[in-house]
Amino acid sequence: MTELTQIIFGYLTKIGFNQPLYPIFGQLTMGMVIAAFLFRYMSFLPKSKVLARTAYHCVILGFLSCIPAAFAGVLDWQHRFEGIWDGWVILHMVLGVLMALFLLFIAIKDDPENVKFDKITAFYLLNFILACGVGFSAGEIFFRATA
Repeated sequence: MTELTQIIFGYLTKIGFNQPLYPIFGQLTMGMVIAAFLFRYMSFLPKSKVLARTAYHCVILGFLSCIPAAFAGVLDWQHRFEGIWDGWVILHMVLGVLMALFLLFIAIKDDPENVKFDKITAFYLLNFILACGVGFSAGEIFFRATA
């Protein structure tokens, strides 16, 4: 375990917080990806720029929230699992990186003012599917540790 991890969790223990950090930050990213998917697809029924812009803003916030979520995840992994690599951890990290890259791609390429059913819309769906995988793998990691 790194010195930074020891300092952070040492302080948190002193103030009575003994829970993992990742779920606090990871939920924001997951919520934004799911909301972006829903708003994007709802923007076609009927065609709505407002919903398309909302989806785009969810993508931006989701991408920005990846940074603290990843940091908290690495801290928890080092603190609770001693940095041990296993299949679920590797899968979770790979899916998380892909999700962040897809969010970045959408943020760069999407034009919410001219919403159309195109490849960008497919990336919203793919990112939703990745989020399902990220959530499932996180559950396997954390619930396996508490069993």
